Amino acid sequence: MTRKDQKFYIDWWNVRKSTLYGGGAVIVLALIVGGFSWWSLRSNFTAQTDASQTPQDAGRLVSFEGDVRIIRASTRETILVTKQTYVSAGDTIQTQGDGRATVQMIDGSTLAVRPNSTVVIRDSSSIFGGTNVRVTLDGGQINVRTEDQTETTQNVVEVMESENRLMSQTDASFNTNPETNGGEIRISRGGVESTVGGEKTLIGENEFAAVNNGRIVTKEKLLGAPKPDGPSNSSQIISPDGRNGADITFRWLSPETGSALSYGLQISRSPFFISDAIVVERDSLGNTNFTLGNIAPGIYYWRTRAKAASGQMSNWSESWKFTVVKREVSQAIEANEWRVEQVGGDIYIITGRTQPGLVVRAQGRETFASGDGAFRLQISSPAPEISVEIRDEKGNRSSYALSLRTGAATKRY
Repeated sequence: MTRKDQKFYIDWWNVRKSTLYGGGAVIVLALIVGGFSWWSLRSNFTAQTDASQTPQDAGRLVSFEGDVRIIRASTRETILVTKQTYVSAGDTIQTQGDGRATVQMIDGSTLAVRPNSTVVIRDSSSIFGGTNVRVTLDGGQINVRTEDQTETTQNVVEVMESENRLMSQTDASFNTNPETNGGEIRISRGGVESTVGGEKTLIGENEFAAVNNGRIVTKEKLLGAPKPDGPSNSSQIISPDGRNGADITFRWLSPETGSALSYGLQISRSPFFISDAIVVERDSLGNTNFTLGNIAPGIYYWRTRAKAASGQMSNWSESWKFTVVKREVSQAIEANEWRVEQVGGDIYIITGRTQPGLVVRAQGRETFASGDGAFRLQISSPAPEISVEIRDEKGNRSSYALSLRTGAATKRY
């Protein structure tokens, strides 16, 4: 080996580590981009619906999540929805336990298909300035919202031997009830003209009707859904010392409309409340609270609904999320470089530094410490001194008494 070759050999081995790491990162990034591109092309994810292939008077599926399928009437082909597409007369929309979809119909109405539902688009046509929209609910639940409609517009929902013509400016919910083998209609705004067995019945705002055996068996004031009250949405609950789980009391407010006889409660590990993910399900609760002991660490979702003396069930309330965290060995949380700036009146900006990612909370407001530990929080307080709490995801926390006059932390507790 010549001296020149030897020098080249030594220089090659003196490549910096950062260069090697950078090269490796580029290769990994290229593999990820290439893999995504291959998947996109294979699943046709990025392709847009060709307007020339969209049938005339078709509705547009404007949003979806989870498992949503469309059965085309023309081909009987079942399509797993992966992008925005269309639905036309004769098509069937099916959602699984984690699926939901929203369709913009040709008359401007919005059709929201809930999980575990099957809906058939019977008609979607326009002629002489008017539109005809007709859907059949074969199972599950849908919500329909109409805007202003002309006299030549017909928007009809069929459910369990009933035909329900929606008026302008209406919010309505339709569902099938497997327990009674009937259908239910809820009107929160506007109204529908329901035809059952040749008889027409007007169901108005804040009214409920149940359909069974070819007739309307119940028509009464709508029972509203309860409102969750606690634990608050996105709250974090720390298990007590020496325990793996936590005891939690769930609270909710009575419905604003109607009178509730009892309540139902569901707690799930899935925001879709699929059957396999439901941890707790209770019916016939007589109070607006329920305590469950020793809930294991994890992320949960909960919701509630009301039941009237007549048997009417309200819709489920909005679902709230909470997290149970096991308390770890206490670790000191330090904060320094405190500074207080008065913006005007009782408004202040607090800055400081702690460990990256920690939550800083004061006067009902909170923020996260950035990558270098710095945090900035705007608060409002008429008092000269406030309490600032800093906590981590393991339940460790420290609190500081902070003077708004001097900007100094006067006490830690």
